[in-house]
Amino acid sequence: MTEENSNRNRLSLSTDFSRELNTADWISQSEAARIRGVSRQAIARLVRKGRFQTLQVGGRTFLRASEVRKFEAEPPGRPSKNAKT
Repeated sequence: MTEENSNRNRLSLSTDFSRELNTADWISQSEAARIRGVSRQAIARLVRKGRFQTLQVGGRTFLRASEVRKFEAEPPGRPSKNAKT
């Protein structure tokens, strides 16, 4: 994935954003890992692949809680040649 694609899902804010965004909708990567039962590094890999919309605040990355809860992992490995698309 190109850097342009991964930046498309990223929001950056540096000042008071409490009026524009509901901060309860955003969780840390560590909290996302706890919810999904995976490591923080696994969440970070998914973020780099652009699988989640992110919010950058003060150098920290936050993810939408609803996206984390709904996330469906793709099966590991290469897709079967017989798989229907």
